[in-house]
Formats: sequence, C-alpha cells, structure tokens
Amino acid sequence: MAKLQVNHHSVYASESSTPRGSRPLSLLPTLSKHSEVNTSEITWDGPEDPANPKKRSVCRKWIITFISVLATLNGTFASSAPSFATAAVREAFRISSEESYLLTSVFLIGYVVGPLLWGPGREIVGRRPIFVVTMSGHTMFYLGQALAANYQLLLISRFFGGFFAVGPLVNAGGVIADIWDIETRGKATSLFSASVFLGPGSLIEAGVSWRWVFWMMMVFSSISTGIVFFGLSETYEPVLLLQKEPHICTLETNDWSPKATIDRTVLRPFKMLAVEPILVLVTFYLSVVYGALYCLLETIPIIFMERRHFNLSQTGLVFTGLGVGTSLGALLNHHMSRHYTALIETWRGFPPPEERLLATMIGGCLLGIGISTIFIGFLSYLVDTYLIHSATALAANTLCRSLMAAGFPLFTVQIFHKLGIHWASTVLAGVGVLLAPSPFLFYKYGPRIRVRSKFAPCKDLEISATVINACKDDEKQPPLGN
Repeated sequence: MAKLQVNHHSVYASESSTPRGSRPLSLLPTLSKHSEVNTSEITWDGPEDPANPKKRSVCRKWIITFISVLATLNGTFASSAPSFATAAVREAFRISSEESYLLTSVFLIGYVVGPLLWGPGREIVGRRPIFVVTMSGHTMFYLGQALAANYQLLLISRFFGGFFAVGPLVNAGGVIADIWDIETRGKATSLFSASVFLGPGSLIEAGVSWRWVFWMMMVFSSISTGIVFFGLSETYEPVLLLQKEPHICTLETNDWSPKATIDRTVLRPFKMLAVEPILVLVTFYLSVVYGALYCLLETIPIIFMERRHFNLSQTGLVFTGLGVGTSLGALLNHHMSRHYTALIETWRGFPPPEERLLATMIGGCLLGIGISTIFIGFLSYLVDTYLIHSATALAANTLCRSLMAAGFPLFTVQIFHKLGIHWASTVLAGVGVLLAPSPFLFYKYGPRIRVRSKFAPCKDLEISATVINACKDDEKQPPLGN
C-alpha cells in the first residue's frame, strides 16, 4: 500500500494529486457511525423528531435567520447612526469635540459589558427570551436618547442602549448553529456577518433636529421588536428538551446554585479566553479589524465634510460603499464555499473549520470587501469550531473587539488632524499589510491549535485519526492465502 499522507484537509492513501479537501470514500466505511457523534444520552424521539430545531422546514429556518439578522441590524444602526449628528449634539450641549466622540464610545462600552450576561445567559433561559428582553430594553432606552435634557443623560442612555443591543449580536450565531446543518450554515452565517457592517446612511439633514436620529431608530427598533416577539421561536436544544421531556434533559443535572450559575454564564467567556488559544488569536485579529472599521466611520466626516465640503447627504452616500463592499464580500464567500457540500460527505458531516477561510485569504488582502469576508469567514470558523459553545465564544469575541472599537474613536480624529489624511491613512494601511497573512496562518496551523482545545469538539481531527489507525491496521494484516 502506498504511504499514507495526512493533513487537516485530507487523508489519502496515494501520493497522486487528489483534489484538495477530498479522499477516497473507500477509507471512510471503516469508521463506525457511533464515532460521528458522541451521544451519551437519549435526546430526541428519533432522527426525524419535529421538535428538533434542525428538522424544521427550510422556510421556517430562513424566517428565523432573517429575524435574527434584523435584530442584529438594530445594534449596527444604533452604533453608527449618531456619527452624523455629532456636530449638532456638540452644538446643542456646548461640549468639546473630544466629549462628543463619547457618543459612539459609550455605546460600544455597553457592547463590552452586555455579552457577559446575554451570551452565556442563554444556558439559563434559552435564546428567545434573550432576544425579546434585549430588543425591548434597547427600544425603551431610545426614549432617554431622544428626550435627553443634558449630555450626561444622553451618554447614560447610550450605554444601556448598547448593553441591550448587543444581545442579538452574540446569540444570532448560536441560533444559526441550532437550526442549520453544516452544509447551509455558511450561507446563513454570511448573511448574519454582513449585517454587522450595514449602516443607516444619512438620517439627519440641515434644519432637522439631531433628536430625529433617535426617534427614527426607535421606530425601526419597535417594529423589529414586534417581529422578534411574534416570529422568533426557541432554538436552543437543552431548553427545548426541558419543555419536551424534563426527565432526560441535561439542564436538570446541572448545578443551579448562584456560584455555579455565575461560573457557567458570566465567567465562562473569560475562562474560554484564558484557555482557548484559537479563540484568543481570532479575537485579537477581529478586534484590530473592527477597530479599523470604526476608525473609518469616524474619519469619513473629516475627509469628506471638513476637507472636501460634502453636505450630510453626500457624505451619507459615501457610507453606501461599505454596504456594496459587504455585499460583494458575501458573494465572494458564497462562491468560495461551493466545495463544502462535497466536503461534508467526505468528512461525514464534520469538515475542518479552516475550510471556511478560503474567501478570507483573498479578502484579507483587500479593503472594503476585505472587512466583510474576514468577519464572515472567522465568525463561521468560530461557530464551526465551538458548536454548542459558539454563543459563549462569540460573546467573548464581541466583548474584546467592542472594547477595541470603543477606544479607536477617542484618538482617531486627533491622529488624522496631526498626521494629515495621507500619513494617517498610510499608518492604517500598514497595519492591514501586517495582518494580511493571518488567514493563511490560521488555515495552516489552525488544527494544531484546535487540538489543544477544551471546548471545541474537533470531530474532523477525530475522523482523521480514526482513518489513519484503520489504514495502519490494514497494513498489518497478512496477505490473503498465507
């Protein structure tokens, strides 16, 4: 038998040019079906149990996905919309330029605190209550922003607005993992990731009060909250099992003392960051990219309003370029994921998560489209890597990158004023060049890092090891007739 070659993408028994990500299916029947999924408890009433969220109709799955994306979009709008009203707010409350930048930073600090509760908290109540509570709270705090009598009240309301708005953001990835199989999950995650970058355009024009920004956002948020309340059903498996048959649900065996509950919810994101190198590395990379995005949002008014004398509507049109780039990035990701169906069959349902990074390797070298593909690829990567713990992983990721993004607006404008547009832009471009190889490094070394994980199932690595051992056993068998 030819020498067995093994890497994290393929295992084949020949040295010929086998297509990337594939292997002869003759090797795979040696795997026991019980090795595909480690099920230690009875859960659903058979593989076609309609209560299983993965067995819902395709139409219903897409409805749930669009509702999750809509809820996430509210937070995106809320974080960037006030950038158009900064000058008007500064004039209304007679504050300095530095103080006016807190309008965005304080909201993002809420993004930092919120994931500590809304991400892991789904273990206690499920995903639907998190969506309903956070969307309702986010909507109500628009009243404080629109009616603020002083700047302090406006900032307090912005903080709590961000605190609630981040709930859907850290749980939408988990919802997608709950309902979609691995073949379709990439498309749904692309849609969710793209919503992170869609902005509101120009919501304020000359002669219109800055308060209308918040009133308009409140109307949008109210409609979205109603859609979430009436259209979003529960998808978290342990909660559904508790509703279905309490005596077999793993939730009942958990320790629900205050200490244990806090340990599993509030502290778990920090524990994952402490022991999960793959999560730390992905989070660092996405934090820098996310910070650069908010740097871009803060500098567009400087470049186009202060230097080129665009009005608000014209400057708002500049932001549409981000939406176009996001859409193109999503299309690129979809195109580069066409091979995934074959990988699912080859890998018995568990392809390497690194296969989600193909478009990211292209986008990492680009601007505009690059930001979209980076987030689509790496958020999909985290979901595929951590599966049932994906909400906690996304919570930890959101916490860190929001902290980075909250700090960038506080010094971005000063850097552009002191260095000038050209040199300041060159500094950002230099950071982008340094980070461009990151997706390639994750693709190559990701499996070696994942294998040390305490939270990632790493089923693809188990399958590789099983096939290798099976091939070794075949080599030890004596020839027939001896």
